[in-house]
Amino acid sequence: MRAHLARVDAVIVQAVIAGALSFSHLHDVAAAAGQDGWKAWAYPVSVDLLLVAAWRRMRQLQRAGQAAGGPRLWFLVALAASLGANVATAGLLDLDDVPAWLRVTVAGWPAVAFFGGTLLAHAPHTPEGPDHKVPYPADSGPVPEPAATPATAPAPAPAPAVALPPALVDRARALAEEHRSATGRPADPDAVRTRLGLPPSMTASVAAHL
Repeated sequence: MRAHLARVDAVIVQAVIAGALSFSHLHDVAAAAGQDGWKAWAYPVSVDLLLVAAWRRMRQLQRAGQAAGGPRLWFLVALAASLGANVATAGLLDLDDVPAWLRVTVAGWPAVAFFGGTLLAHAPHTPEGPDHKVPYPADSGPVPEPAATPATAPAPAPAPAVALPPALVDRARALAEEHRSATGRPADPDAVRTRLGLPPSMTASVAAHL
């Protein structure tokens, strides 16, 4: 437990340090681009909020098994703004004389961030897990109970006996009498039916005439 807390504390400390440095770099770039006073401090807040909102939305869609292209785009936009500010303060740009394109980019960021944040905030809500169940509409009435399944399927009804031609009846009775004389036992209707060359469905018909 103590080791786990130590790992968590280290992650939190690292996150705070990295966030503070990135926050400061964004502020310095915004101030160098002509955004003075409170406006320079608002830029890092805007960038970081868009980054977090896009990440959370992207993870929600991924957990729900849906495409997350929109949130991923805004995440990359915010990441590029944050990373660009960090690189700009490494001496690659003269912050005392920033180029015009950087001034235009910084000035246009609020509109971009507002548009992206609005799209992320007003996107349809997506359930975060596969166990989410869609409720029935209020006017749909009670949920129908599933039909009961019988334990065993009913046995098929026996095929009705079909009248045999008189010649077959005489032949069947002769075979049955022959069997009774030879064995002393009544003949099996199915065996008589087999000797007559009739299909299995005719067993009941043969039995009816013996």
